[in-house]
Amino acid sequence: MDAPVLSFILSKLLWGVFAPGNALVLAVALGTVLWRTRRWQRAGRRLVTLASVMLLLVMYTGVGALVALPLENRFPRAEPEGRIDGIIMLGGAVNPPITADRGDPSLNEAAERILGFADLVRRHPEAKAVFTGGSGRLLGQEYKEDVTARAALLQAGIPADRVLYEAESRNTWENAVFSKEMVKPQPEERWILVTSAMHMPRSVGIFRAVGWEVIPYPVDYRTRIGAKPWLRFEFGQNLVILDDAVREWIGLTAYWLMGRTESPFPGP
Repeated sequence: MDAPVLSFILSKLLWGVFAPGNALVLAVALGTVLWRTRRWQRAGRRLVTLASVMLLLVMYTGVGALVALPLENRFPRAEPEGRIDGIIMLGGAVNPPITADRGDPSLNEAAERILGFADLVRRHPEAKAVFTGGSGRLLGQEYKEDVTARAALLQAGIPADRVLYEAESRNTWENAVFSKEMVKPQPEERWILVTSAMHMPRSVGIFRAVGWEVIPYPVDYRTRIGAKPWLRFEFGQNLVILDDAVREWIGLTAYWLMGRTESPFPGP
């Protein structure tokens, strides 16, 4: 098994355990089991109590937004001026299995990537347009994102032959590498990168590492400009934001340690 495949598999397995929502639920379950034993009863009770308090804190406050805010504020959006040679959108905004089951393009909470990309493609008819995203699933690699993206962009008014599709990448590193091999951007060309604001620091760092300078165009904001830890009765959404933000911070650190970015927190 080669290193990229092993890295991909390990990242999926470890995230399944250490994602904040998963980790807290597993901690409650483990604590409950220990609580019922004579030897570990006290440890189990403490673990259940700690995990329950942390779960309530995450679900009832804006702590997730506080973790996400530095990521989303890192690259402010600026409308690109002058000549634009290309526009590239990273995958991650679609639900291929649901699309396959229902026969209708299904988007997720990052749908603004599709909308922002379509808008830029319409406004810059001279620019090449690229979608990059295969399948980031550990199981179900047959469900490729390009099928859903084609259908969604067609509904948004973008003809199928207007966009080039890269459908083999499994993560952001491969997004950059495979897309660069496909379109061979020249040093003097100006390319816009469209992805979620929270994902932009890691994405820009990776594109820089492969020698591809891009103009950041963040979309899909999940936080307000000044996030504060007030009570927020959006239980599931608070947990989703924290999960996504922690994934990005872990990804930034891991990619930096692997040499896939030149900085632990790339900036403008």
